Amino acid sequence: MTDAQLPAGWTLQQIREVSGDREAVALHTNRTVTWADAADEVVHPAIVLGFHGLCLVQPVDDTDWYMGSLNDDGSVNCWSVYGDLYEALRGL
Repeated sequence: MTDAQLPAGWTLQQIREVSGDREAVALHTNRTVTWADAADEVVHPAIVLGFHGLCLVQPVDDTDWYMGSLNDDGSVNCWSVYGDLYEALRGL
């Protein structure tokens, strides 16, 4: 879990409770993250949270949360944006 961090003010237990995923984890940020409509648009992650095959990514210098698929190679392809973490967790 190198470089794995949690959002400020959140514990892993809180993230698991709100999302309903008891196995949610903080993942390292050393991965390729792209936007679904523009595969060449790379998102630079500050925080990555894993929920089985889904991820929530907060980009560097951004307050939004991007939802996407966690691919077998560790990359993430995002397709949706949420304005806050609580909303994103409920949207999983």
